[in-house]
Amino acid sequence: MKKILLIIVCTFLIVNLKAQNPIYYLFIGTYTDGGANDGIYIYRFNPNKGEATFVSKTSGVENPSWLCVSKDGKFVYAVNENSGGKPGEVSAFAFDKKKGELTFLNKQPTDGFSPAHITIDDQGKNVITANYNGGNITVFKTNADGSIQPHAQLIPHDGYGVNVQRQEMPHPHEVVFSPDYKYLFSPDLGNDRLYQYKFNGADPNNVLTESDSPYYTIDDGFGPRHFIFSPSGKNAYLINELSGQINVYNYNDGKLNQIQTIASTAAGDKNDRGSAEIGITPNGKFLYTSNRGISNNIALYKVQTDGTLLANGTQAVNANPRGFMVDPTGHFLLVASQNNNTIQIFVINKNYGLLENGSTLIPDVQKPVCLQMIPIN
Repeated sequence: MKKILLIIVCTFLIVNLKAQNPIYYLFIGTYTDGGANDGIYIYRFNPNKGEATFVSKTSGVENPSWLCVSKDGKFVYAVNENSGGKPGEVSAFAFDKKKGELTFLNKQPTDGFSPAHITIDDQGKNVITANYNGGNITVFKTNADGSIQPHAQLIPHDGYGVNVQRQEMPHPHEVVFSPDYKYLFSPDLGNDRLYQYKFNGADPNNVLTESDSPYYTIDDGFGPRHFIFSPSGKNAYLINELSGQINVYNYNDGKLNQIQTIASTAAGDKNDRGSAEIGITPNGKFLYTSNRGISNNIALYKVQTDGTLLANGTQAVNANPRGFMVDPTGHFLLVASQNNNTIQIFVINKNYGLLENGSTLIPDVQKPVCLQMIPIN
């Protein structure tokens, strides 16, 4: 009887230990111009120690500057943000969770230059790209084996903004699903709009259709870049690259109501702010943005009960923090510094949201710009 009880207790402890200490795969998207050729890096990330262990890398993938992973973790999709006038593409991979390796499946043209972002729906049936220099959005259907079909839909944006150097045409920078997958949002840096589409995932041709509010107009010259929802789904946040400002919204069933604008950065020349990424902790208590240009920092915020933000200081980081992410446990913030070929790992202070111990690095990752994680098991 004692032996049985001991086995039960040990089993209980092991199960709870695993539940408290998940391990993740970390996918890193990069730019491969300038001599690098490894494309996508994969690490094991241990949130108990804040450590990353190299697993594999995938060569021959041109400029996989943004990645998305299917909900079941079986497939990975990457934009190919090609340069030199070469049209953009999207690549599909099968992912072996046991080995931590990617196998190339196929690629398709996006019919738009410089795709900057990619996402996939919760059913794994639709992959969507934002083509920055194409001024359009492309929708692809997936096959059962994870490969992608030729595009099912191509949606152009129109208009331009007041910044003649950066806003001479539409520049969709991201595609983001609402938490309930009823809508897709796309911030457009080129025309100061946040587009909203109805999402019809089962439709073979008209996956995205015009919503009651086709787009929200952002202040002139703001340059909308990235957009996120709070974990509760009651608020949303938009980082604007050109103005260095954050727009804060209430959100309810496809309706956005702006309630605040707050600075992400105030340093340097107004044309060199370079605000890039935005992220929030899983508990919704702290929000962060990255700023490139002269600033090269992470801006910190406390999220108030109504969703508005209270500035909480800044943290200096390595050069050109184009991308960062909060890990799924909310214990760490990882910063991809494109110009330093490193990823810094900061501990998030659970009480104040401050960033600590940023000396921990993942070194020798060529031009890292995108970070994604999935649980290993």
